[in-house]
Amino acid sequence: MNTTAHAAPDRGEDMTTETATTVYEVTGMTCGHCEGAVSSEISEIAGVSSVKAVAATGQVTVVSDAPLDEAAVRAAVDEAGYELVGVSKA
Repeated sequence: MNTTAHAAPDRGEDMTTETATTVYEVTGMTCGHCEGAVSSEISEIAGVSSVKAVAATGQVTVVSDAPLDEAAVRAAVDEAGYELVGVSKA
């Protein structure tokens, strides 16, 4: 009798959707309204599932289905009235 304890995880495990999490640096955010404006604009980019902007640190964490085109993120941040510095190195 051959039993394998690992048989169940093989089914469907490869079907999980991978996501990309990227932290961007944005200048000019000073309050909750700023965070909301940036989050709202970035949320409209196709494939984005969540956005968390923190004015105190200038960091915007974006979770998406795949890595985003930085030009699209830059355009969204510009539309909100702020400046994308780039991807956070930290």
